[in-house]
Amino acid sequence: QVQLVESGGGLVQTGGSLRLSCAASGRLFNIIDMGWYRQAPGEEREWIAGINRDDGPNYLDSLKGRFIISRDGAKNTVYLQMNSVIAEYTALYSCYTRDSAFRINTYWGQGTQVTVSS
Repeated sequence: QVQLVESGGGLVQTGGSLRLSCAASGRLFNIIDMGWYRQAPGEEREWIAGINRDDGPNYLDSLKGRFIISRDGAKNTVYLQMNSVIAEYTALYSCYTRDSAFRINTYWGQGTQVTVSS
C-alpha cells in the first residue's frame, strides 16, 4: 500500500517562507512524477507544481519565481519551498505521485494546511 505524508504546513506571515515536505512510502514502481495541488476555501483544487523524471520542474504560471519544487529520489520525497507568500496562498496543500506499474496510478496525501496571515 502506498502512503504519502505531508508535513511543514502551518501559520506564516505575509512575505514569509514555508517549506512543505511529502514522503512517499510503499510499493511504487517507475515513478513518473511527484507534485502538489492546493485547494483554497470555496475553490476548486488546482495543480501548482510538479517534477518529473524527464522534464524537471513545472509550475503554475502565477507561482513561477515564488515556489520551488524539488525531489529526493532516493527518499521518494518531494519538497515545496514557498517564498514571499500572500494571503491568497492560504489553502490545503496536497501532494501526489504517479507511477506506472502495469497502468498509471495516482496516489494522494491527506494534505497540510497553510495559512497566511496579514
